Amino acid sequence: MDQMLWSVVIIAAPAVAVVMIVGLVISVLQVATQLQEMTLSYIPKLLAAALMLILVGPWMIQRMVQFAIEAIRTIPTIQ
Repeated sequence: MDQMLWSVVIIAAPAVAVVMIVGLVISVLQVATQLQEMTLSYIPKLLAAALMLILVGPWMIQRMVQFAIEAIRTIPTIQ
């Protein structure tokens, strides 16, 4: 269980961090320009998340496959 939670945190961290940074930058720009359009913040965050998943996606899949293989290998030892 502990290994699973750490794997989730490590796998999700790059995408979440990029979306948080883009959201912070957009929020600062909206405050500075006083342009409070809700859709203005969604599109850059969506594009950043998609780009991050394209760039880091193969690594994420590799980590998930490694975790699944390790989990399946430990099934016979569970009592």
